[in-house]
Amino acid sequence: MGAVGRRAKEETVEMFRRHVSWGKAEMLRAFGLDLVVGRREGTCLWDVEGKRLLDFHCNGGVFSLGHRNPRVLGALRMALEELDIGNHHLISEHRAELAEMLHRVTPGHLDYTVFGVGGGEAVDLAIKVARAHTRRPGIISARGGYHGHTGLALAAGEPRYREPFGPLAPGFTQVPFGDAGALEEAMGEDTAAVLLETIPATLGIAIPPPDYFPRVRELCDRHGALLVVDEVQSGLGRTGRVWAIEHYGVAPDILVTGKGLSGGLYPISATCLRGELERVFRRDPFLHISTFGGSEVGCRVALAVLDETCRPAFLEHVQAMGGLLGRGLHATREAHPRVFEEVRRLGLMTGLRFASPQHGPRMSRLCYDEGILALYANHDPRVLQFLPPLVIQPPEAEEALEALGRAVEKLSRKP
Repeated sequence: MGAVGRRAKEETVEMFRRHVSWGKAEMLRAFGLDLVVGRREGTCLWDVEGKRLLDFHCNGGVFSLGHRNPRVLGALRMALEELDIGNHHLISEHRAELAEMLHRVTPGHLDYTVFGVGGGEAVDLAIKVARAHTRRPGIISARGGYHGHTGLALAAGEPRYREPFGPLAPGFTQVPFGDAGALEEAMGEDTAAVLLETIPATLGIAIPPPDYFPRVRELCDRHGALLVVDEVQSGLGRTGRVWAIEHYGVAPDILVTGKGLSGGLYPISATCLRGELERVFRRDPFLHISTFGGSEVGCRVALAVLDETCRPAFLEHVQAMGGLLGRGLHATREAHPRVFEEVRRLGLMTGLRFASPQHGPRMSRLCYDEGILALYANHDPRVLQFLPPLVIQPPEAEEALEALGRAVEKLSRKP
């Protein structure tokens, strides 16, 4: 028997409800999205009962190269022939190669990389380094941003995720994203770092003003604070450049990446540091460790991901497909201006803003019915996140536009 579809869907849902998450199972069932994923390949996934979906959610960018990308899968298979996770206490050829490549493809002088398993762990490390380097406690982040559900990363996020687990960690302040004036007012002599997603997905794919990040960089330099950019969702080609921050001509002190770095096959994340920041670890190089961070098998996968996403032809493809989808989305918006208000897009990072907070959840369900998996932004439910795999081809883009058009037409007929 194969690896998927070994049980009836209802049996799996009930087992999940009883032993994994009662709340998630109930919520998804009530919403009509109790999808049990079976086969997955390229830009698509299938319910265990056979329903096909174009994946325009991609688990927040995990599947940017599609499901089971042949080149990445080949790298994993080859690695498994001779490697395991390795030993994080020892020197590793594979971690060294991946860190050197990240040094070459990141903006500025990010000479060192510390590896983790997930984005939250990588953000935690960035905050620890900023505090240790500056000897200051203050971390400023954006309202509506998302940096993970682990300790320090959780403290930098929205209150709804951290308050149930109080007491709250001290030293964290939030300001409106895109408002350099508000940031300037919040900064002071105790500010260790400004932590920002280049494009906050959970806030609704908020595209910052062109001068925002240059002003943030100037403010950090003026106050002696570090600039930490979270590229977990916006990086690795999603916007048509390797890193979204490149659109703004700014080099961060720390860059965090994850999700898509895994190729959807082996979890890995990275915290890339400006050279002098590595000195935090020189007295005690085991001050921060991650047993599974930078697994040697995962490093081979991540190297294959970077080889693909850094190719000029690949980035040109992302830009071209973004243009194709963008034109179609604007046409759909113009046809339904009463409910469909705005297209927010940079490359293939796209948010569709609708007129009401109820419209995002409705569109998620309507798109599902039309064969597209796309979810609304948690911190702005007016916005439907539209995040296809970066390997999408024109016929699939046209199929998605037609399906979205049908979904918006149905939405416009509802009271």
